[in-house]
Amino acid sequence: MSQFLQVLLSGLATGSIYALVAIGFTLVWQAAQTVNFAQGEFVVVPAFMVLVGLNYFHMPLWGALVFGLVMSVLILGVLFKKLIVEPILPHGGITLIIATMALGILLKESVKEFYGAEAQAFPALLPSNTIDFFGAVVSTQDLLNLALSLGIVFLLTLFLNRTRTGRCMQATAQNPAVAEILGVNIKRMVLYTFVINAALATLAAYLITPVYLAKFSNGETLGLIAFIAAIVGGFNQIRGALVGGLLIGVLDNMTATYITAEYRAALPLVLLIVIILVRPQGIMGTSEGRSV
Repeated sequence: MSQFLQVLLSGLATGSIYALVAIGFTLVWQAAQTVNFAQGEFVVVPAFMVLVGLNYFHMPLWGALVFGLVMSVLILGVLFKKLIVEPILPHGGITLIIATMALGILLKESVKEFYGAEAQAFPALLPSNTIDFFGAVVSTQDLLNLALSLGIVFLLTLFLNRTRTGRCMQATAQNPAVAEILGVNIKRMVLYTFVINAALATLAAYLITPVYLAKFSNGETLGLIAFIAAIVGGFNQIRGALVGGLLIGVLDNMTATYITAEYRAALPLVLLIVIILVRPQGIMGTSEGRSV
């Protein structure tokens, strides 16, 4: 029982980070009706921004973290929206999807060329000691990762549902034309969405990189798993992305512990196929009608 609890909590901690990245997929979809296939690289870049601040500008850790957050919000939020999404979106969703794929490759190769292909150590932001939790030996880092991730999702949900700006963002996502008639600044709300996505990706980078190290190729796996988590949970629901991320994190750990680690990489794909066949809109998702 203690081993099961340990595996469960570790899976929830990892899954909560997947959920942060998956929520980014959902936010971009709601704002621009497109899929950002550079989302995994959006998590890689902030970690290397922090390393640049530490190693090149000799900033203290807190200063490097702020530097990484600001640069990521500007590059992955504001510039991504202004230079890529706005000019390409009128030409169709497929064109923008291809552009995000190209952006992902550009970011990955840029990090590789600038910082090298070797994995880089990333400073631990949270204590890494262990505690006894009902007989299970649990990492403090895992518990804090889980608490921080769930807290951020809770605050984001509260912001979207309880504030005027959040409700305007939701109205923009649901029906931009009607929202604009009612006086909502559509462009500003969409910009806020991309900024929040960049901030969530930065937080995910800060939580996951101390465990998996900073490497240019990390975005490939992380982006794929988060994309699957968003689909499994429900691509048009933030709570769905949370459920999908937590589910994949737990099942991944359970499979590696109680079955075999050889098939853990295939588990998200198997889960994706099952969900598409049984409930195409996702566990928490809702069906959307589209005019054709």
